[in-house]
Amino acid sequence: MLVDSHCHLHMLENDPAAVLAEGAAHGVGHFLTVAVDTQSSRDIVALARRFPQVSASVGVHPSAEEAEEPDVDALVEMANDDKVVAIGETGLDYFYNEGDLEWQRERFRRHIAAAVTVDKPLIIHTRKAPEDTVRILADEGAERVGGVIHCFTEDYDTARRCLDLGFYISFSGILTFRNADALRDVAKRLPLDRVLVETDSPYLAPVPKRGQPNQPAYVHLVAEMLAELHDVDFDTVAAQTTENFFELFPLARGQAA
Repeated sequence: MLVDSHCHLHMLENDPAAVLAEGAAHGVGHFLTVAVDTQSSRDIVALARRFPQVSASVGVHPSAEEAEEPDVDALVEMANDDKVVAIGETGLDYFYNEGDLEWQRERFRRHIAAAVTVDKPLIIHTRKAPEDTVRILADEGAERVGGVIHCFTEDYDTARRCLDLGFYISFSGILTFRNADALRDVAKRLPLDRVLVETDSPYLAPVPKRGQPNQPAYVHLVAEMLAELHDVDFDTVAAQTTENFFELFPLARGQAA
């Protein structure tokens, strides 16, 4: 079995039941669907209640500058649901946003505080902000709950520092891109018992689906690349990344199909 550890089911054009069925046909047994704002947080919790093989994560994306800004109490309230296994995605994005980004850092800190309060792991988005991301995770005690750096694109040193804080590293379809040699080198050097696979669908479809809308069924292409890099068979990667997922998100274990 495979797990798509990060997808946005509420953003896909196809009916969720059809998307999940297509994923199951490709060996995907569990799906973690991730919010980007308060409205999608409510929507995905409702969606996860419909499907036992779907778990949810609630939060506000770091790039959502105009989004409703929840305080810690509001995040905690959203997270207090059995289908919610994590807080996020949260973090820092210095690629899409410019100027004084202290509002992003404060939002990030609130999400960490909420995660610690409810004792649920974090799903971290970081782009062009490795130093501040790692610093804030350490300063705010995020190692108490751990989590995952999703759609990882940073260097090996950043990955190791995140591992040292108790975080996992998740690879998306970017791992298959022609110009991703540096990222493949990072993936090859990381221990398989600390990595996850994801689609981030509907974004970042892996080769040979690049240019098409992504979907959870394509997570097997990421796992295949990871197996090639580690010179192991596909089943080994599928089993290990699935076990990693349920170790990180224990509340999801009883929800697997």
